[in-house]
Order: sequence, then C-alpha cells, then structure tokens
Amino acid sequence: MNARTETQLLEAAAALAAQPTHTHHLSNAHLDALEEETIFILREVAASFERPALLFSGGKDSLVMLKCAEKAFGVGRLPYPLLMIDTGHNFVEVTDFRDSRAQELQAELIVRSVEDSMARGTVRLSHPGESRNVHQSVTLLEAIEEFRFDALIGGARRDEEKARAKERIFSHRDSFGQWQPKAQRPELWTLFNTRLAPGEHFRVFPISNWTELDVWQYIEREQIGLPPIYYTHKREVVDRRGLLVPVTDLTPPKDGETVQIRDVRFRTVGDITCTCPVESLAATPGDIVIETLAADVSERGATRMDDKTSDASMEKRKKDGYF
Repeated sequence: MNARTETQLLEAAAALAAQPTHTHHLSNAHLDALEEETIFILREVAASFERPALLFSGGKDSLVMLKCAEKAFGVGRLPYPLLMIDTGHNFVEVTDFRDSRAQELQAELIVRSVEDSMARGTVRLSHPGESRNVHQSVTLLEAIEEFRFDALIGGARRDEEKARAKERIFSHRDSFGQWQPKAQRPELWTLFNTRLAPGEHFRVFPISNWTELDVWQYIEREQIGLPPIYYTHKREVVDRRGLLVPVTDLTPPKDGETVQIRDVRFRTVGDITCTCPVESLAATPGDIVIETLAADVSERGATRMDDKTSDASMEKRKKDGYF
C-alpha cells in the first residue's frame, strides 16, 4: 500500500470517527429510502410482467438485490426464478455461494453456460485463451428465447461506468435484444412504461441509484453474507499495467512478469480472465466502507481488464445485448 493511499485511509477513518452520532441515523434513513425504492421496483416487475427472472451471479450487488427481494416476498416465495449466465471461468467461491444462497431462499436457480453456446456453434472464440465474458450476451439472449423471459432484473448501478449511467431503471430492449440509448422511455415520478411488442423485453435495474458505498453500508447493516474473496486474503498476483492480475491456470504470468504474494480483496467479481483484485487489508464490511470513502477510482475502473480497451467498449456491448 503506498503512502498516499495509507494517508487517505487514515483521513477517511478519522472523518468517520469524528461524525456526530445522529449521522448514523441519517445514514440509516438514506439506506431505508434506497431499500424501499428497490422493493417497490421488484414488486412492480412481479406485477407488470408474465415471465421475469432475476439475474443472480453470487456477487455483492446481486446479493444485496436478493436480500431486498427476500424482504419484498419472503423465503420460498420469490415470484421469479434466479438466472445465471456462466462463462465456465468463474471463481468457485462465488458459484458455491450462489448455490447455497439460492437453496436458503428455496428459489429456482437456472444456469445457462457459454460452453453450451460454444458446443452449439453460436459462440466461437478467436483463440482458446480469449475471454468469454463478452460472449455472455449470446447465451443470455438464447436463455431469453428458451424461457420467453419478458423482463430480466439486474444488479447494475449507475455509478459503475459511464454507459451504465445512461440506463433507465426499466431499460427497453428491442426484438434483437439490443439497447438503443436514444430511444429510452422517460421515467418521471417513478412511473414506468412497461409496454412490450412481441419479442421485446426489459432489463430492470432496481439498485440503479445505489453507490458502491451504499452497497457496503447496507451489507454491514443487514449482515449479508458474501463470498470470502470480497475480503482480504493472500493471493499470487502480477502487476500488469497498474492492475493486479491474479495468477491462475487461465491467467498465467507473462514472460518477464514477477509473481508476488499480496494481501488483496475483490471489489467486483466476474470472469476470472478479466477481473482483478485490489490491494487491501479490509476484513469486514466496516473496513471496506472506510476504504471506499477514500477510493478515487470506480470499482470497474480499478479492477476490470475488459473495460480498459476503450471508453465505448461497455456501451457497444450493451447495444449488442450485454447486461
């Protein structure tokens, strides 16, 4: 950890400790408002669509959303299945946690794999080592067609990335599954236009208005369990263009790179081939709240190799059907 980062963390911790006690009540009121909005949207989806599904990866954002769904409907009463598009290159800690959480809620879990799309020939890699992350769009659209889903609930937030900041909460997709940012519908006074033509569907983002800090404060307040890789642990990494790339069979070190063992955690979790941890000693949600207060780079900007290619990469992928 460099001196500048350590100084930022100390300043953030001091500022948090210096807050008057009534600030915590204000913070809870803010989280209550976000939770209430999310529950309202989750119920609105259940009331407005015939075949919705909740995208559930086992990551922190989808776990927060699932906690709100549990409050909205109760254990064993979720009105829609959970859906995951599996690249086959996910961290086992996350997929194991995904399965156990779905079982706890007595929820139907549907998993569709990019590898199945590869077997069908609908996904073709340019080379064996290519990341499968971008190809999830094909498998997702195939799942939509298979189950005739008319709404997919996702955990994306507007603060994550510039293209996601353009999203409506109810984001319309055309009959090709594509997103047209200039053709989105107005959402004044939380009134949502959910009309669909045949073959169209919506992507719905109930935690659009949350920030990374909100998510971690809510995780702390609600004591939400997470996969252990969200907290500090020792891992072999290489420093590659400012990112700490985990050393795995899928992401081996390149010639000339030095493997180091560092104390790290993951701010966001995705495909192994494009997700990097950050250096951290944060072992609890409270520790991560303090780190997040000092962060000056978004979680995707600090951890995702596939978002480094160009500013327009995410927007292009979303137009092609990405989450």
